[in-house]
Amino acid sequence: MKPALFIAACLLAHDALAGCSRDIAAPVSANGASVIVEGTTARGIYPDLLRTLGPKAGCNFVFTVVPRARQVAMFKAGLADVLVPASRTAARDQLGTFIPMINHRAMLISVNNGRAPITSAQDLLARKELRVAVVRGFDYGEHYTALIDELQKQGRLFVEVDVVGIARLLHAGSADVTIMGPTLMAGAIRRDARVQLLQDKLRMEAIPELPWHQSGAYISNALKPEDQALLRDMLEKAGKSNQVMEGYLRYFRADLLSDSVRPR
Repeated sequence: MKPALFIAACLLAHDALAGCSRDIAAPVSANGASVIVEGTTARGIYPDLLRTLGPKAGCNFVFTVVPRARQVAMFKAGLADVLVPASRTAARDQLGTFIPMINHRAMLISVNNGRAPITSAQDLLARKELRVAVVRGFDYGEHYTALIDELQKQGRLFVEVDVVGIARLLHAGSADVTIMGPTLMAGAIRRDARVQLLQDKLRMEAIPELPWHQSGAYISNALKPEDQALLRDMLEKAGKSNQVMEGYLRYFRADLLSDSVRPR
């Protein structure tokens, strides 16, 4: 090989091995089995996945535990390099690149007390005796946002910082319905001994205003282009291989996933 070509090849090989130009900031919040928080330590489907993929790509993910609302705010401010897990929204598309990993949908979750079924968002709005609790920072699309706004106007909305708080409200009878993915609630119940008897009493209802959506990871536009490209390639390969779905199956029964989580 000519000297110039040899040097160029060495430089390309070095760049490929160099990986990310700096540590990748990955703030996370408790999110079912997707992110399990134990003190200041995070594990679960997404942290485990990133810890596995990072060294292979030459990238070091630094996890910090924060409330969900702060996690989203940090991504908006360019202080978080990745946002996981995340649903795709038009607002977030202005801030980063979305990589789909699975398909999921939010459902109405309540304690099964024999009430009449809820078949639509309008039906829920009309049932003014039902108190609804949601997690601050969760976003399931425009229809979800419109529904939450209207519930807020009706004075029927409770907002908590995490899913465990919602589980406690349902268990105490202080709220009647929540809106989220069933796996989030199941993961929260598993972590909190005070509400573990709640799992077998829950009722899940799908409504047309909460359809199937892609869920995955956002890569911040604030990163250097070469870092964005490296993370995008890494996460795309993981998404296509269904590693995230395999992670869900390690934590949940297949029958719980069938109504709320599907492979990409």
